[in-house]
Amino acid sequence: MRIQHRLIALAKIITGGLALAFIVVLIWPQIIKTRPRVVIREARPERGRAKGPISYAYAVKRAANAVVNINTAKVVLLRPQPFSRQPFFEPFSGREPSATKKRLETSLGSGVIITKSGFILTNYHVIKGADAIRVFLKDGRGTTAKVVGVDPSTDLAVLKIHLPHLTPITWGHARDIQVGDVVLAIGDPFGIGQTVTMGIVSATGRDELGLSSIENFIQTDAAINPGNSGGALVNTDGNLVGINTAIYTHSGGFQGIGFAIPVNLARHVFNQIVKYGHVIEGWIGVAGQTLTPSLTQTLKLPKSTRGVLVVGVYQKSPAAAAGLKPGDIIAAINGRPLLNANTALLTIADTEPGVTLTLGVVRHGRRLTLPVRVAARPPMKLVSTHP
Repeated sequence: MRIQHRLIALAKIITGGLALAFIVVLIWPQIIKTRPRVVIREARPERGRAKGPISYAYAVKRAANAVVNINTAKVVLLRPQPFSRQPFFEPFSGREPSATKKRLETSLGSGVIITKSGFILTNYHVIKGADAIRVFLKDGRGTTAKVVGVDPSTDLAVLKIHLPHLTPITWGHARDIQVGDVVLAIGDPFGIGQTVTMGIVSATGRDELGLSSIENFIQTDAAINPGNSGGALVNTDGNLVGINTAIYTHSGGFQGIGFAIPVNLARHVFNQIVKYGHVIEGWIGVAGQTLTPSLTQTLKLPKSTRGVLVVGVYQKSPAAAAGLKPGDIIAAINGRPLLNANTALLTIADTEPGVTLTLGVVRHGRRLTLPVRVAARPPMKLVSTHP
């Protein structure tokens, strides 16, 4: 009975408390403050946006061992001064008339190891005219290199070294290169040691820069300085996307505009040189110039005229056999209009020898159709300046 009385008493106390609380809230509702619900949501990247890494160490680690320093040396003949052999000046010189002297010139560049067997890809201008070439690896090893073949039209060359335990680069894909992509330039600027710089792809398909015959450059603001030529331009995975080639500068130093040969062109040239010793590409034997508005006005052509002005035709070439003449305007190839000389050059170079192209030509206001059978471009041989 006592327990029952206690439970009844406890129930009365609870009921009274609830009633009192209800009356207080009814009279003073402000004593209850509603707190806002806090919802924490994880930030997610917008669709189509890639979240950039904090560090690019992984990419550098994958690619750095494949980038080498290239030292070249060549002997240059120094001719005597024009008046040094004149008898009148001999008494004042105090010595016998000077003879031809020799001087050793050295230069620096970079290269990329492509295979474990020792094939290296670099720029042609890095090794042009060299009498001796030495390659130095990131691990400190050094050795002499032999020229396998060169392609001045694309400013590329292939070297061969014989060392064990080489780390080749991994090829990237040209289709993955987009404006805005982060890229890293790896090379040996100024000979101070391997250096990595970072930037983005500023543009693709740059041409008519006067750097080489066949131009289709990647433009980047990753710092490229003297000595970087021939080095690797890699993406954030450490894959090769270009061969660093040139900079746009007024002072000789980097000013934010660098150019690299895209990986698809570099790979094509490399494979051709390794297989044949030179590049086999389509050729018709014509020299052309983009028809600009000022040139159109000078030649008194209709303003709407577009194409490539033929400024020269090689003798006994496919173009000569087809009847192409200097002064002709190539307006189209296989029905596709031409906007500049570089497009024409790339189209012909990409055509397999033996294939016939149809040229749409304008001659003295008349439109002609000339079939041209493409030949293989004559191989370009590396000639040393050493006598």
